[in-house]
Amino acid sequence: MKVVDLFSGCGGMSLGFQNAGFEIVSAFENWDEAVSVYNANFKHPCVNLDLSQVEDYSVFKQLNPEIIIGGPPCQDYSSSGNRIAKDNANLTTDFANIVVNVKPKFFLMENVDQIKKYDVYDKAVNIFKSAGYGLTSKILDASLCGVPQKRKRFFLFGEFNGTDDSFLPFLEKNLSKKPMTLRDYFGNSLGIEHYYRHPRNYNRRGVFSIDEPSPTIRGVNRPVPSGYPGHHNDTAPVTEVRPLTTLERSYVQTFPAYFDFLSISKTNLEQMIGNAVPVKMAEYVANAINEYVKNKNSLNEALKQDKQMNMFEFEVINI
Repeated sequence: MKVVDLFSGCGGMSLGFQNAGFEIVSAFENWDEAVSVYNANFKHPCVNLDLSQVEDYSVFKQLNPEIIIGGPPCQDYSSSGNRIAKDNANLTTDFANIVVNVKPKFFLMENVDQIKKYDVYDKAVNIFKSAGYGLTSKILDASLCGVPQKRKRFFLFGEFNGTDDSFLPFLEKNLSKKPMTLRDYFGNSLGIEHYYRHPRNYNRRGVFSIDEPSPTIRGVNRPVPSGYPGHHNDTAPVTEVRPLTTLERSYVQTFPAYFDFLSISKTNLEQMIGNAVPVKMAEYVANAINEYVKNKNSLNEALKQDKQMNMFEFEVINI
C-alpha cells in the first residue's frame, strides 16, 4: 500500500513500515534537521512543510495514499512535561483534518499513552467518526513489540467505512509474552553489563542492567553527575557505569547501524532520537495491518465465491 507519513521526524515510523513492505511515497516534517536526516536515509522525499498551516490538501491527494501515518508532536501531553495541552495539541486535530480531507482507506496515528486524558483527543475522534472512519485504539508496550525498551505508546487505527475495534485482535495476537531486554537484542555487543540513565529525580534509580528492558529513551542524555547519591534499586555502583552513547540510544530505538544521522548538533540529535517511534515497534504495527488487510481481502473473496456458488445453485434449481 502507498503510505504518506506526517510529522515524520527523522523516519522511525517510515522505516518500520518500509521494512514491512509498504511503499512510502512521501513524508512531511517541519524540523529542518530532521528533514535533512530523513532525506539522507530514504529514496522518497521528505518535504519541509508546516502541517498546522495546510489549506490546500491537493499536495497530499495527488500522492493517492492508501494509508496516512503519523505522530503529531506530543510534548505538551508527555509525562516528562507539565501535562497541560497547549499549541502542540492542535497538531493532533491538524492530523485528523488532513486525513478526512484526503480520505485514505486507512490511517494510523501514534502518540503518548496519556493522550486520551485530553479534550483534543475527543475532538480528533469526532472528526474521524464524522467522516466515516471505524476506529481501533490500543496502548502498546514497545518491549513486547521487538524493542528492548519499556516504552508505552498509543496507537489509533482508522478504516474508512470500517467497524470499531475490528483491528484489535490483529494488533494483540503477536505481542511477545516476555519483555525484550537489552541482552536479548544486543547479546554482549555493547560491552557493558550496567549503565546510567539520569532519573527525573533522585527518588528514582539511575543504574540499570542489560538484563532488563531499557527505560524510555528520552530527548536528553546526561552524564553521571558528581552529586548522584545512588539508589537502593541501582543494579551496580554508580562509580562503575557510564551512560549509553548517542548511537547506542539510537540502536535501543532499533534504528539500524547503517542509519545516517549526519553531523548535526548533539542536542538536536538526542531530541530527534528520543522523539522517534522505535523502528521495530512501527514494523510490528505495520505487519499487523498487513495481516488485517490480507485477512479482510480473503474473507471478501470467500464471501464473493459463496455468493457466486449460491447464484449458480439457484439457477440450476430453476432450470
